[in-house]
Amino acid sequence: MQRKKIRFGIIGLGLMGKEFGSAVARWCHLLDDSPVPVLTGICNEKNMNDRNWFTTNFPSIEIVTNAYRDLLNSDRVDAIYCAVPHHLHEQIYIDILRSGKHLLGEKPFGIDLDANTKIMEEITRHPELLVRCSSEFPYFPGAKRVTDWIKSGKYGQLIEVRSGFHHASDMDLNKPINWKRIIDINGEYGCMGDLGLHTQHIPFRMGWKPKWVFADLQKIAETRPNGKGNTVPCLTWDNAVLTTRCDDPRTGKEFTLVLETKRMAPGQTNTWFIEVYGTLGSVKFSTHDPKAFYFLETTGKEQGWTRIDIGPQSFIPTITGGIFEFGFSDSFQQMIGAFMQDLSQTPAVNSFRNVTPEETHLSHRLLTAALESHATGRRISIS
Repeated sequence: MQRKKIRFGIIGLGLMGKEFGSAVARWCHLLDDSPVPVLTGICNEKNMNDRNWFTTNFPSIEIVTNAYRDLLNSDRVDAIYCAVPHHLHEQIYIDILRSGKHLLGEKPFGIDLDANTKIMEEITRHPELLVRCSSEFPYFPGAKRVTDWIKSGKYGQLIEVRSGFHHASDMDLNKPINWKRIIDINGEYGCMGDLGLHTQHIPFRMGWKPKWVFADLQKIAETRPNGKGNTVPCLTWDNAVLTTRCDDPRTGKEFTLVLETKRMAPGQTNTWFIEVYGTLGSVKFSTHDPKAFYFLETTGKEQGWTRIDIGPQSFIPTITGGIFEFGFSDSFQQMIGAFMQDLSQTPAVNSFRNVTPEETHLSHRLLTAALESHATGRRISIS
């Protein structure tokens, strides 16, 4: 049986654009009968080396351009993966939708709540299109174990959930400023906008919706070199800890949800984690130790963590043997696989959907309230 092909264009050929291309190139790795992505168009403005990498490795590419509307106007492109800075999301995402292309876009789906609202309004005008937001880490096997365990209700009553994403690259105070440290490009959310949905994907999907937030935000590096011999101000937030309260739909009981996004976390390269603590049991997973799934059962006054060494299989089965390790590129491919399953309109029973537009809107409401909370020193209701 010939599998349906979905022709993709990529807007933005940087780090994540290349990951998308790499995932497509080894699609045979997945044991799945969903549509197959085929790369037919690429767009970026300046870097010829990035273009050359794509054209050298993908003979299927038919369109190479520095004008993204060339992809949108082409009948050789069915869907777009868009990885551009936050200030470009509103215009480009809306243009993609108006062109009739499916969209897998990067976080945070708009530089601020107003931009996200306008994107949401355009989405409602195109119910025929699949629109999702990128978030890879819930596709790690350990994260799958966490979500399966949560759904089983083995925790009893939730006490606390902690979800976070920690970087340390900005610990180098001589690192030149980049767009993620510039408010006009990154937005006022700072680290929360770029990293926040990674921490929120599983909690939101489990139905844990913050009712209010108290935010502790830090600007640690006040200036940075600009790479041209000058020092310029850094105005975006480096680290953020958001303390919220949610109701658990399963029990109706309230619990604490803590979301951490940090660009200055000593000792961490790119660490995503989730920890769930309950009255009957608890679990935790971190990409710092990607083969390990930790759990404990509450049996009296003393408990101890049990570590299970887990294999590579996530939501979509693969050719990889059960004894081998799973990595970021695998989680990225699984994320695209979930998008393709949704396109097939018959997603697998065990699938875990990408971040939905509605979840990005909840994220923006949360982060907007977090800015107000830090500015006022009060906890702010999520409207």
